[in-house]
Amino acid sequence: MGLLDGKVALVTGAGGVVGRGIARRLAAAGASVVAHTRTTPVDDLVAELRELRELAEPGRLGEPGEPGSGALAVAADLTDPDECRRVVREAAGWRGRLDVLVNNAGAQPVQPLAGMTAAEWRAVVDTNLTSAFSCTQAAAEVMAHGSSITHVASIEGTRPAPGHAHYSASKAALIMHARSAALEYGERGIRVNTVSPGLIARPGIEDEWPEGVARWTSAAPLARLGTPEDVGDACAFLASPLARWITGHDLVVDGGVSARPTW
Repeated sequence: MGLLDGKVALVTGAGGVVGRGIARRLAAAGASVVAHTRTTPVDDLVAELRELRELAEPGRLGEPGEPGSGALAVAADLTDPDECRRVVREAAGWRGRLDVLVNNAGAQPVQPLAGMTAAEWRAVVDTNLTSAFSCTQAAAEVMAHGSSITHVASIEGTRPAPGHAHYSASKAALIMHARSAALEYGERGIRVNTVSPGLIARPGIEDEWPEGVARWTSAAPLARLGTPEDVGDACAFLASPLARWITGHDLVVDGGVSARPTW
């Protein structure tokens, strides 16, 4: 039996590297996963999630998109609150319930603070923070006692990096939003937490940023970059009964780099 058997999970930003890792881990743990992408749904991801779900619970799946199937794809621009509500309605209506929400949709442009326009600031904050606010608010209206919401924040929420003023601010706010939501939704049995990843491997990163990768692996006690599955496992844990008494918590997944002195 998987940790999330019988659960329905919505993962926003599931088309990205980290989002795919989260969706895979939730499906492997037994959840039926609604995979959100900003534009065209990714059919290959849905097929993979169905395979993982079938391995977790053989013989229980229907056709793709049907109420008994293991994965559903939805597309929406989550900077629009109405679209956030629509995605949550579709996720909850698919199998008649919504047990897990992972707010992973995000953007991470590199841009100096000097010269940054208000529109450029808002584009990142709306994608990273306001979308999570809107999805959380909508999900909490349909979730039952025992449900779980997780925001994917970042270690940059507490340790900012140059060129990431808008990104770091949005991730810091996500951490505090989760704590505030944990306070207000706790009486309804809805837990709200954050996962704060460190540097996550993606195709080409060693070629694009060799100096940064070298510095990271040198600084991290576990001496490697994180993987999307590392983040996915943390999200699966927080969504599972194993975390039933954990809420308002920021789970740092960074290979120990935050333990490194900076002075």
